[in-house]
Amino acid sequence: MVTMVITLSCSQSPKLNYPETRQDAVVDTFYGTPVEDPYRWLEDDNSEETAQWVEKQNEVTFAYLNGLPGREAIKARLTELMDYPRISAPYKRAGKYFFSKNDGLQNQSVLYMADSLKGDPRVLLDPNTLSEDGTVALAGTEITRDGKYLIYRISRSGSDWQEIFVKEIATGETLPDHIQWVKFSGTSWYDGGFYYSCYNEPKEGTALSRANENQMVKYHKLGTDPALDPVVYSDPQNPKRNMSVGISDDERFMFLVQTESTSGNSLAFKEMKSKEAPFIPLMATFDHDFGVIDNLGDQLYVLTNYKAPKYRLLVIDAKKPQEEFWKEVVPEKEFVLTSASMAGGKLVLNYLKDAFTHIEICNYDGTPDYEFQLPGIGTSGGPRGDKDDPEAFYTFTSYNTPGEVYRYDFNTRESSLHYRPEVKFNPDDFQVDQVFYTSKDGTKVPMFLFYRKGMEKNGKNPVLLYGYGGFNISQTPGFSVQRLFFVEKGGILAVANLRGGGEYGEEWHKAGTKLQKQNVFDDFISAGEFLISEKYTTSGKLAIQGGSNGGLLVGAVANQRPDLFKVALPAVGVMDMLRYHKFTIGWAWATDYGTSADSEEMFRYLLNYSPYHSIKPGIKYPATLVTTADHDDRVVPAHSFKYISRLQEYNKGKLPVLIRIETKAGHGAGKPTAKIIDEYTDIFAFVFYHLGMDI
Repeated sequence: MVTMVITLSCSQSPKLNYPETRQDAVVDTFYGTPVEDPYRWLEDDNSEETAQWVEKQNEVTFAYLNGLPGREAIKARLTELMDYPRISAPYKRAGKYFFSKNDGLQNQSVLYMADSLKGDPRVLLDPNTLSEDGTVALAGTEITRDGKYLIYRISRSGSDWQEIFVKEIATGETLPDHIQWVKFSGTSWYDGGFYYSCYNEPKEGTALSRANENQMVKYHKLGTDPALDPVVYSDPQNPKRNMSVGISDDERFMFLVQTESTSGNSLAFKEMKSKEAPFIPLMATFDHDFGVIDNLGDQLYVLTNYKAPKYRLLVIDAKKPQEEFWKEVVPEKEFVLTSASMAGGKLVLNYLKDAFTHIEICNYDGTPDYEFQLPGIGTSGGPRGDKDDPEAFYTFTSYNTPGEVYRYDFNTRESSLHYRPEVKFNPDDFQVDQVFYTSKDGTKVPMFLFYRKGMEKNGKNPVLLYGYGGFNISQTPGFSVQRLFFVEKGGILAVANLRGGGEYGEEWHKAGTKLQKQNVFDDFISAGEFLISEKYTTSGKLAIQGGSNGGLLVGAVANQRPDLFKVALPAVGVMDMLRYHKFTIGWAWATDYGTSADSEEMFRYLLNYSPYHSIKPGIKYPATLVTTADHDDRVVPAHSFKYISRLQEYNKGKLPVLIRIETKAGHGAGKPTAKIIDEYTDIFAFVFYHLGMDI
């Protein structure tokens, strides 16, 4: 029985009685060093004891959160801000326009089709009708080139597992074709069917935790039994490889991409007219990234960081694919070439310049044509369209700019606003700055600041410092209702572009991996120190937030510098660095983290910063709200379960250390709008109370 006594006021903290968590005498020995793991039993996601533990932890957490002041006002304003129509950039297939739209508070966005830009759109697929609670999400779509079929993938309760369905667009009929146990896959239409990547059906009770191994590529012909789908490619000798195939738009080539981790891939191809022939390798190793963006006849345009850490664009002749015949059409430049595409008869080059978008338009031979003008400093994904069509679309967003959609005409070089969301706030009341600060080793690190105009640097502002720092993922400006709400209430949002990300290319990424991972933590700690020294805030007003790899970041730095932060918000974090690789797709993260099996040096390095292992007894830790979900099969919730158990055991401070465990949700993708609002109501009630913010 869990008892709870809560007396809430601005001057008095609530008292908590945490559930007792059983400890087992589990000890692993690494290179002669014993390491205790008393909470390993929480890794069993099928046990009744784990389920009871979850229930008791949630009972304590929600009793605390529900008693915090201002919750109703927080939820009402978040709901009001979230209630605005928003759409994706349209794309064309067979003369029709397709786009997604959310009316505002719909749990899932709806897929629409229209005959023209000004024509009346009609619903093609509404995921909200697939479940009563909005927990079935649309995970991906493909419209066939003739516009006849919609191939779509769904996920349930936030899981990475997906199911494939096919809908006939003209009739609206969903065909009998239904494929399960699909994961980390797209679809590629060809000759009345499609290619996809999948796994064998896991044993009962293991789907959310078992290591994902032996992926294979299959081909499904419409109208046939999916159980008989032939295997197109597999590699049982290397079970820890993921693989996928893609078909060029002209259906001349099939491309095979294999990965062993989250960065680097092999690339091979073959002509579809000789489908039985073996694949021709373009790159057989996994040390660099290779991606075919398109082709012009036999000329394959390939984006790569091979011999170019900031990426370059190559042309490879399919008739002479050897490296000595490769041609460089866009060389590596000062800033990172994050993507390239063909549209309107041109090459569209998307660069990251100090973590915001810069676009150049070039001819197919790589000669520059003109710089593409964006509405401001922010993030853009386009313009994108067919390479022979002058009409294209792009989006633009920033911290104070909701996702705008523009139409672009390559013939006239003119942009026209297609859609501008109307959010219930005045963007002119807010300001976005970029600052550069110095990390522990002297490295200059950029950071975005988003705040209300008129903010005073008096050391008294509440700050929400966000970071990620891993897997070559860049943190670029983007609109978020939740972040806007925090800033609207007088807070400052700070987003640090830490090493480990992709803001400055592969060298920046590598500088935050394996035996250099501490650089990421130092960058984040230095960001906090900078915000204090420059009188934006003080440690008593500083909250930190991060999810997934960012959850690891928050856990690690809260352990290393508990005095620096008042509130810690680690979400779906990787918290046990000695065992992360044993669950689902965790083995693929080893190129960023390394594993305890690599070497004694790597083991000791991981042990030193692992959030679960680096909590020390007798320390006063920040007010901590861990968030995770029961269907997270990317970073299994056992990471968070074990971490909070150790934190509750060792923490000697009076500030609460709690865990919020969402049900019927996963790592984050596809989370229903209603659950997002509920979750951030809890998060901000917690943050506002402990930072002393007015609601």
